[in-house]
Amino acid sequence: MNKAELVAAMAEKSGLSKKDCEAALGALTDTLAEAMKAGDKVQLVGFGSFEVKERTARTGLNPRTKEPVAIPASKAPVFKPGKALKDAVQ
Repeated sequence: MNKAELVAAMAEKSGLSKKDCEAALGALTDTLAEAMKAGDKVQLVGFGSFEVKERTARTGLNPRTKEPVAIPASKAPVFKPGKALKDAVQ
């Protein structure tokens, strides 16, 4: 499902216009991104939680040359599904 299909499904279920649903989806994604950028964890009970995990610097191997490569520290967004979502999918 892509964004347009998601907006259409949201509009059908909620009875709102596609334009309103697209604005709501945009506001949700922007708010999630801003909160995670600030280091906050966002929890939606029954759905899941969004947070940022810190990855430490490490040394890896170039698979072609087998030479060591320095991999810098980074931050990565992570989603952990809630129990209700896990149960609904199974």
